[in-house]
Amino acid sequence: MRDRATRAPSRPRAGSTLPDTDRATAPRVLLTGATGYIGGRLAPRLLERGYRVRCYTRSGAKLRARPWADDPAVEVFEGDATDEAALQEALTGCEAAYFLIHSMDAAGHEYRERDLAIAERFARAAGAAGVKRILYLGGLGDSADDLSGHLASRREVEAALGGGGVPVTVLRAAMIIGSGSASFEILRYLVERLPIMLTPLWVRTEAQPISVRDVLFCLVAALETPATTGRTIDIGGPDVWTYEQMMQEAARALRLPRRVVIPIPVLTPKLSALWIHLVTPMPASIARPLAEGLRNRVVLRNDDAQRLMPHRCRTIPEAMAAAVAGARREPWRPPGRTRGRSRATPDWAGARCSSIRAHSRRRRIRRASGAPSARSAGSRATTRPTSSGSSAARSTGSSADRGSGDA
Repeated sequence: MRDRATRAPSRPRAGSTLPDTDRATAPRVLLTGATGYIGGRLAPRLLERGYRVRCYTRSGAKLRARPWADDPAVEVFEGDATDEAALQEALTGCEAAYFLIHSMDAAGHEYRERDLAIAERFARAAGAAGVKRILYLGGLGDSADDLSGHLASRREVEAALGGGGVPVTVLRAAMIIGSGSASFEILRYLVERLPIMLTPLWVRTEAQPISVRDVLFCLVAALETPATTGRTIDIGGPDVWTYEQMMQEAARALRLPRRVVIPIPVLTPKLSALWIHLVTPMPASIARPLAEGLRNRVVLRNDDAQRLMPHRCRTIPEAMAAAVAGARREPWRPPGRTRGRSRATPDWAGARCSSIRAHSRRRRIRRASGAPSARSAGSRATTRPTSSGSSAARSTGSSADRGSGDA
């Protein structure tokens, strides 16, 4: 369903490629995942570059909470990603489309089948609508390796998107360093909470991470670089480090002592995911596929990205420092938590860190003493603004909502 609400004219934006008078003829792009981690940061950049942005989302209300959503160059289509007819309607009139749908946090163990089905329908809809290009952010990793289910799913989506006859530009990235990125937040929580870690062997795996700022640059640059059409391009920062080295760098950025990391060979992917779930607020359903992917060495195979889209990427220390600063400004809310304060909110966010056991113990004490609970007293938990697109973000907004996204 298309949102046809009229919007008030906005002031010209600094840095726009096209003047406001040319908006009516500016290229239109479809953006899926506009309320997600990458999509919510990409939209304001596309607007600054002068594009008209048509957002396809399940929740128009959640998207309209973003400050950039009232830009007159933004259109909102409400619909389900599995509805091929609705997708075709939304894609009609768009020159290019970003496929940033990843249902891992919504579909549980069935995410792989769901993502593949959505990609197949999206590809057919894009072909029928006459879209000229599809751009997709996938996962880095050599296909010759024994890829994890998570990375294999990304490969399946890549192939499915090309099935509709529309050229697909695939940007493959390893770990994205940025406040709010699931991989970075797992790393940060582990480092903050465990001065001594018994870890899986994957902490010795090499990876070539990339700052979220540089991911966003590449997503826009690929759209504006015809030579990237129909190509698969590896993107990453200049450094190749092990995850243990990244942990130590995160500790340094957090101004914590060096961590003692002891890899042990007995932690299976299932136990590894459980370990992550117990130490961090990341749900086990998301932690497991991410943990399985950490066994794969993920580094760039060539320099195509720099050759086609020249750009100075942040080093790991630079990216980590920016991400830590962003995390301190805007506390992260893990997937699946839509109300209240996370049990894992760190001290600097304004709340005590407490486990489920401690929370249950307090409830038992209240009941035994006859003290009224907050709910029975008629009070409600308050929620800090986050980058998730909640209604609280309408008034203040997160760094992503404001369009910085550099953290």
